[in-house]
Amino acid sequence: MAKGKSIQERRSNDVFDEESVAVRSRWRNLAAFWVLGLCNNYGYVVMLSAAHDILESKFGTTEPVMEFMSNTTVEPLNTTGMRSCNTLSTGAILLADILPSLAVKMVTPFLPFYVHARLATCVLFSAAGFLMVSLSTTEWLAIMGVVVTSISSGLGEVTLLSYSHQYPKQVIATWSSGTGGAGIIGALSYAALTTWLSNEDTLLLMLIIPIIQGFTFWLVLVHPPQSSIPITKNGIDSQEHIIEVPRKSFKEKINLVPGLLKYMIPLGLVYFFEYFINQGLYELIEFDGIWLTHAAQYRWLQVDYQIGVFISRSSVNLVTINKIWIMAVLQFINVIILLFETLYYYIPSVWIVFAFVLWEGLLGGGAYVNTFYRMSTEIPRADRKISLGIATMADSIGIALAGWLSMPVHNSICRLPQPTRLGS
Repeated sequence: MAKGKSIQERRSNDVFDEESVAVRSRWRNLAAFWVLGLCNNYGYVVMLSAAHDILESKFGTTEPVMEFMSNTTVEPLNTTGMRSCNTLSTGAILLADILPSLAVKMVTPFLPFYVHARLATCVLFSAAGFLMVSLSTTEWLAIMGVVVTSISSGLGEVTLLSYSHQYPKQVIATWSSGTGGAGIIGALSYAALTTWLSNEDTLLLMLIIPIIQGFTFWLVLVHPPQSSIPITKNGIDSQEHIIEVPRKSFKEKINLVPGLLKYMIPLGLVYFFEYFINQGLYELIEFDGIWLTHAAQYRWLQVDYQIGVFISRSSVNLVTINKIWIMAVLQFINVIILLFETLYYYIPSVWIVFAFVLWEGLLGGGAYVNTFYRMSTEIPRADRKISLGIATMADSIGIALAGWLSMPVHNSICRLPQPTRLGS
């Protein structure tokens, strides 16, 4: 009896130990995907500000970036039309930071999935981007640094979202939260560090980000057996049963695209409207005689937007929204409201604008996380990895189209006389 009891106790302890290990692995994976989301988008966020600063400080102009992305002649600051704005919008810099990422997202899902080689490329390209922009002595090298960083971000997103199909669906929530955190942390850390350091030294210090990215992927994340999907019980990974996933042919991958349009079109529209506002309209909204200068108003609108994105990308475990098209409609309403504000200055308080911009960020982040969360629950496991990778191009297509459209719209409004704000 004593011997039998001892064996039973050992078996019970073994089961307890296995469950304890599974729980620790689950939390490690959730934390790892949050950090990976942060690191993946960090360079993208920083480059939108840093590339402009580096080009201006080193070369005394932002024309190289503008001419690289557009044939439009760069004009000086519009001082004759009463509006305080640049006659070429920040959409040009956005395009330099998004088009390479979009190209990667359009090609990568249809290539062999060598996850370790892809992540090594992401880490190396991220580090190279920071080095090239920081140490550049010519305009083209600085621009190439932005492009390389964009490639790293695009490859990382399509790879890690595809890889998430081998983990519990909650990792999509933590990944999305991390990408939202990159907006706030990236913008604030760059602004804070450049108060003490030069732009170049700040970017060199940020080489810690690709190091953290590599450390997290290879040493923190618990990798499942290759080409397998773990069965999940009560939120805990079980390795007792493994489903082998056959590799799909190129034709089979292409055939998945039509069925994914119901996810991709609403997401792409939300981001199209969102970045049209960010890159075409923010700079044209100005409140005179308040505690913030025009430049400070623009910066704080960006921070306000990033706060909304972070909150909504972290909320899917509390609030799940299936009808993404509703968010696209609401984001279009934001475009109309803020577009008429740039034309007529009819909103009486800057706080109302901040409220709309926060709402804009909430819609954008909510559309992103809910789209991929829905896909993780609705798409069959055998198709999930490829489908998640393909769907990542939806937001990038929307952002790229917004960048192109925002430039002529911004230019046209910038040439109009500045209206008198109601009540002033």
